[in-house]
Amino acid sequence: MPDGTTPEVKRGRKFDQVLQGARDVVMSDGFDGASVDDIAKAAGVSKATLYSYFPDKRLLFMEVAKTECCRQADMAVHSIDMTRPVREVLTDLGWRMVDFITSDFGQRVFRLCVAESERFPQLGREFYESGPLMIRNRLIAYFEDAIDRGELAIEDLPLAADQFHELCKADLFPRLIFALDKTFAQDQKQRIVDGAVETFLARYGA
Repeated sequence: MPDGTTPEVKRGRKFDQVLQGARDVVMSDGFDGASVDDIAKAAGVSKATLYSYFPDKRLLFMEVAKTECCRQADMAVHSIDMTRPVREVLTDLGWRMVDFITSDFGQRVFRLCVAESERFPQLGREFYESGPLMIRNRLIAYFEDAIDRGELAIEDLPLAADQFHELCKADLFPRLIFALDKTFAQDQKQRIVDGAVETFLARYGA
């Protein structure tokens, strides 16, 4: 397969079945521990069928990552009451981001994306659109509502969304990337979330 050429994903009758089986195995065993045999068994299909949908194992894992990111983003939006005071909403959103960033799944997704984005640029773009870009768009939509209620004063909405996302990664993300830490205590996460909310409101609170 030429470098930079994104393998084609075949979407057919058993696509969702294969994807669900892959998700179950990946969430249980991790990306490294998930075997094609286990995934095919969990999905109830043959290895030949699995490869007909996903000719590259990394492509299958990336599809699982994208689907899971979308699922978690949707869960966050539907489980958080966006009409509450802005400080409470931002705190809930901050916790969701921090918990995902520091989760084993979140770390593996990031490393897989970085490892494969040069070989398959399209996969990197698709993951960005289903992950970071989706978070940015959801934040922008919430900020617009908060501005209409007189709770926030923001001129550059995309910048503000990116800033809040980065504030929620402060200290934790570099320590994960450079393998200084693998897990964090609740009080360490609380420090980051509280700091992100306080800093954001100091800049954009109405």
